[in-house]
Amino acid sequence: MDLVEVFSKFPTQADCIAHLEDARWGDKPICPFCGSDRVARKRENQRVGRWNCHCCHNSYNVLTGTIFKGTKVPLQKWFLGIEILLNAKKSVSSLQLADVLDLTPPTAWRMGRQIRKVIADNSVCLSGIVEADEASVTTAGTRKKDDEDPPRPGRGTR
Repeated sequence: MDLVEVFSKFPTQADCIAHLEDARWGDKPICPFCGSDRVARKRENQRVGRWNCHCCHNSYNVLTGTIFKGTKVPLQKWFLGIEILLNAKKSVSSLQLADVLDLTPPTAWRMGRQIRKVIADNSVCLSGIVEADEASVTTAGTRKKDDEDPPRPGRGTR
């Protein structure tokens, strides 16, 4: 997905909330506090996407318990920030993110930190022998001691 697709797919805050509800819950919303599925949509006109739990009597929305919790930045900017950080060939600084998304540098820094944290937590760690683009890299600790001589001390090569 590119930036134009993000703009066209999520033109409003309500579209972003609907996408997050579908991705997080599907057809059955679940209370993030007690795990109950006995919930109902709250009847308020000014606040979109609020839910009430009939078991623990808490009010929540789809942003509760996510990196978007308590944000005042529109979700469209969050989605664009995620897209920018995921598709960047090199690192993106908070000043670049602030400039592109029209945010203050501290807000962009916090947003970038939150997004990078989620990306790092959900990334797959590779181990053993991994081959990519005709390169073979062995991670430390996977060398068989019987097959090879131990490395020589000092700065020289074999």
